[in-house]
Parts: sequence; structure tokens; C-alpha cells
Amino acid sequence: MPRMDTSDPATSDPTGAAARARRLAVPGHRRILGIAGPPGAGKSTLAARLVDALDGLAVLVPMDGFHLARAELERLGRAARKGAPDTFDAAGYAALLRRLRTPEAGTTVYAPAFDRALEEPVAGSVAVPPDIPLVVTEGNYLLHDEGPWAAVRGLLDEVWFLETDPALRVRRLVERHVRFGKPRPYAERWVAESDEANARLVERGRTRADLVVRQGPRA
Repeated sequence: MPRMDTSDPATSDPTGAAARARRLAVPGHRRILGIAGPPGAGKSTLAARLVDALDGLAVLVPMDGFHLARAELERLGRAARKGAPDTFDAAGYAALLRRLRTPEAGTTVYAPAFDRALEEPVAGSVAVPPDIPLVVTEGNYLLHDEGPWAAVRGLLDEVWFLETDPALRVRRLVERHVRFGKPRPYAERWVAESDEANARLVERGRTRADLVVRQGPRA
């Protein structure tokens, strides 16, 4: 259920968060846990660790599988803003969450993933069997409250906001872009002009989270 008050959310470290995730993974009951946060916060790493620790009780479904394809971004004139809210199929992501909330016996749902080497979404990459009790989904805009994104918060049983030291987060982003083939000056400019603009937008949703998970010192 969406968090209604605007007081500061409770906080936890990753160890406490893992215990909380285990309490959500109750066989026979499908729940969806969202992990939100700015680019480079470590959302996918935390989500993967939680799923691994739950040993078959959870599946990771990334929001990034709903990136629009590069050809479509170019057609729409949005390729230079890739990663902004309107460069995703937010309505499609919400539709998948609705389907995941009500699993059908004998029916496996297939979700898309995002291939960072290709920088493209890949359909049918993630299998979600009906008997898996916990779906973990992670992405920037799970707490965004504008346009079709506004529907997402109400489809998640809990949403955590991952807070990471800003300097570390920026370094991670630059190194990620370099690792996948971008020249360092380009990577630094993209992070400063695009990723950080998106980070400021994501930060606005922090008070809507159920829990803030803190990693490292806060600058």
C-alpha cells in the first residue's frame, strides 16, 4: 500500500533491509518490493543480493527493461535524454506489475531486461513462475508521481529508497559508462548533464518510500 504521510521514512542499513525482505517472502502470497533511488546508487546490486539471499523465494524484475529502444528514442527526438522519465514505457511497466500482483496458476510471466552492452531492452528475459512469493523490482522512477509513473507506487507492497554517498555514486556512474565503451570526457559530461538531472528528480520521491536504506557516508 502507498505510504500516505510525508514524515521522513524509517532508515536501515543493507543487513536490516535483507531481514525485512525475508519477512515479505511468504510462500503462497505474492508481494512486490520496489527499490528506488538515483542513478548509480547501487539499486541493481542490492536487489540482486536480496534475491540471492532469499534462495529461490524471489525474482528480480528490473524497471530498465522498459527503456524505449534507441530507434524509437531517435524517432521521438529523445535519444540525448535517455534515462529521463519519458524515455521509458511507464504504462507498460505498470501493466506488468498489475499482472505480477495476481499470478495465475500454471502461468509463467516473462518480463524484459536491459542489456547494458547493447544499451537496449531485451524482451522475455526474466521468467517469473506463479509460485514465487516475492518479486523485487528496482529502478529510478518507482516513486515518481507524474504521468503514467503515478500508478506504480500503488502497485508495490513496499518501496525502499536507496541512499548512497553522492560522490561515490557519481564515480560509479562515470566508471560504468567508461566500462561500456564511452570515452571518459563524454562519460563525465553525460553524468553531469543528464544523470544528475535525473537524480535530482528521483530525490523528490524519497519521502514517499517506506524505508530509506543507507550505504556509506552521507555527504
